[in-house]
Parts: sequence; C-alpha cells; structure tokens
Amino acid sequence: MKKLLLAVAAATTLGALPAVSYADMAFNVGAVSDYRYRGISQTRLKPALQGGADYSNGGFYLGAWASTIKWIKDAEGDAGLEVDLYGGYKGEIAKDVTYDVGVLNYWYPSAVTSKWSGAGFANPNTTEIYGAVTFGPVTAKYSHGVTNLFGNANSKNSYYLDVTATFDVGGVSVVPHIGYQKVKNLSVASYTDYSFTVSKDFNGIVPSIAIVGTDADKGFYVPGVAAKSSKFLGKTALVVGVKYNF
Repeated sequence: MKKLLLAVAAATTLGALPAVSYADMAFNVGAVSDYRYRGISQTRLKPALQGGADYSNGGFYLGAWASTIKWIKDAEGDAGLEVDLYGGYKGEIAKDVTYDVGVLNYWYPSAVTSKWSGAGFANPNTTEIYGAVTFGPVTAKYSHGVTNLFGNANSKNSYYLDVTATFDVGGVSVVPHIGYQKVKNLSVASYTDYSFTVSKDFNGIVPSIAIVGTDADKGFYVPGVAAKSSKFLGKTALVVGVKYNF
C-alpha cells in the first residue's frame, strides 16, 4: 500500500512537470495511528497510510500528497483515498520574515455515488487558496475555500485561520498549534482545533507524538448511521506517527 500511495502522488506531480534533476525532488511515506485534519479524524479514529512528493525551484513549488481515509465511505460515498495537489511560491519580506502563497485542491477519486442523490451532499472535492507569513518560529496562515468545503452544501467562502510555532529544543521539534475552521452557512460545523506535537528526525526517519483535540459539535462530527458508529471524531486524543523523508 505504501508503494501504491507513493506511486499515485509521484505520478500526479511528475506528469505536470518538465524534466528535472533528482535534487529538486523530495519524497515521503509514513503511517499514523489516526489521520487528523484540522483536528477532525478522517479515518474514524483508525490508522492511515500516507505518502507524498514535492518539487521546488527557487521560490516556486509543486506537490502531491495522499492518505487513506474512511469518512467518505462512512457517508456512503465511494472514495477510500484523499489526494492533495498544491502549488505556490515562497519568498522573503525582510530578515526573518517570509511569506507563502498558493492553491490547494483536495481530490477524492470516484467519491460521488447515486446514494447521494437528494441527500443534500455536495461534491467533496475542495479547492482553497492560502497565504501565510512566518516571523521567526511562528507562522500565521489563512486558507479560503473557493468551492464548497468537503461536501457541505452552500459552504463556498468558508475559511480556516491558524497559528503554528516550531521550536528546536535540543534537536527535538516542538510544535504547538491552534486553528479556527469557519464553515459558511453551517454554524454547527464551525469549531476551534488545537494540537501539541513532538518529533525528532533520525536521518530521515521522523517519529512523532501529538495530542490533538477540538471543541467541535459532538453531534455533527460523527461517522453516522451508515458507519454504525457514533464516535466523536474531534475528541482529544494522542496520535502517533512515523514518516520517512527521502
């Protein structure tokens, strides 16, 4: 499965690029005990396999990343994979102050099924534009949805605002984070998430442990009847993972 995920990510990225030297490319594969995105489990609190590829040239970059998921099948859709396609530009504003602007598409292959007809679900494929500013160890980022957000009907112009800091403590990376997801025209879906992650790079192998949680609505963020589960997908929990960068 790791090879499949990497092949999907690499093929998607490389197909859109001219011939480049290997030095311009970076790859990663990994696994997590629970795929949390903006604090909400995408895998019904179960493990996920993940992988990605990135290309950079000066300040420009392109990338693709994929993860196994469960939430679309829990809603009687037909996608077990999320593929993220992104590109942007990074630059420097002043000493110790940088910026990052770009676009990100979340793609769920073959997600929509006939069971969604009349059910009020929109196509889950989502596109966001984003901008971030980093000052020293702290990054503030704003992401704006230019489509409906993850299958929520009439949710165009939703946004996510977050602040993340990264500290090197004796070779250990310590990363506190807080964010706010606003879902347009669906107040019950809006929430705040937080996390605190510790990781260390051992020559490309990066184990991590994080505490992740939200104040999301416990009735809205559940797998649902089709999944036969009422587990709260935004509950506070420990998430462990390992990634290999090469």
